[in-house]
Amino acid sequence: MLRQSKEDRTFKENLMLASSTALVSGITNIAGMIAFLAFTSNITGHVANLAKHIVDQNFREIIVFVIWLLMFFAGAFISSFIVRSYSHTSYYKAHSLPVIIEIIVLLFVAIYGHNFYKETLFEREVVIGAIIFSMGLQNSLVSTVSGGLIKSSHLTGLFTDLGGDIAEWVHPKAAKTETVKNKIYIRLAILGFYLIGAVLGGFLFNVFDFAIFYFVPFILLTILYYDVSPLALHKLTKLFSRSA
Repeated sequence: MLRQSKEDRTFKENLMLASSTALVSGITNIAGMIAFLAFTSNITGHVANLAKHIVDQNFREIIVFVIWLLMFFAGAFISSFIVRSYSHTSYYKAHSLPVIIEIIVLLFVAIYGHNFYKETLFEREVVIGAIIFSMGLQNSLVSTVSGGLIKSSHLTGLFTDLGGDIAEWVHPKAAKTETVKNKIYIRLAILGFYLIGAVLGGFLFNVFDFAIFYFVPFILLTILYYDVSPLALHKLTKLFSRSA
């Protein structure tokens, strides 16, 4: 019974993390697409473009795309390094610091884009790089926290994993376990909330322009609150019990 309760709690936490971060990724990606005609939540297309520019010997573009790839790598590296560094000493720091960094980066995008952006090529490249860095942070964090189950910033791997999970669920020789069912639910939640985020982000960007990036940190703050609130409540309870 205790094991089942722990599994249910883990499933609910992963479902919350998956849906909220997928919503962020959907909004961010469509906003980047409308504003810059560039994908910002994943780097698969950027690798293809890099190869094309190498063939065409467009050296400036080669440098730009290499920097964008390194920005995603840097975000993933920093996020994973922070989680590994604090996971045994401070659960809250391990999970909150990458989110806080992501919030700061996206606030920079919101403030700069809404107030100072002049649509120059250099500005475009810098802002895209900043968003890509933030998505690297987020993708690495949710992947590490969920044990590799959740990757919310791109859907290619999601459809691959979802196909495998559904095949396992419907196969007559496979056991229909609660674990497989929960994986399917989580992957469908990622897909659904990514699509909702993309549609919502498209409408909102047409109305609010770069101010939409103020909305994304608000979602991240709710993730941060959800992550820290049980820990904060436990500490407050412990503090008051000592005082009594």
